[in-house]
Amino acid sequence: MDLRNKKITVGELLDDPRSRAVFQRRFGMLMRNPLVEAGRSLTLEQLIALASAKLPRKVIEETLEELKRC
Repeated sequence: MDLRNKKITVGELLDDPRSRAVFQRRFGMLMRNPLVEAGRSLTLEQLIALASAKLPRKVIEETLEELKRC
């Protein structure tokens, strides 16, 4: 999947069944949070910046690699 230099939006990722499955597999319980849908206009770059406060860098990097393979 072309992540467009991390400028792709969360909404675009959630709308694609392949990338949505990656998020569901890696962050299942978090996907039920209403803020996920509220954050659809965020870019992947913005999401990474927010997630960096809570997730290890390795998890973020592995997720990015998996999204690229979609």
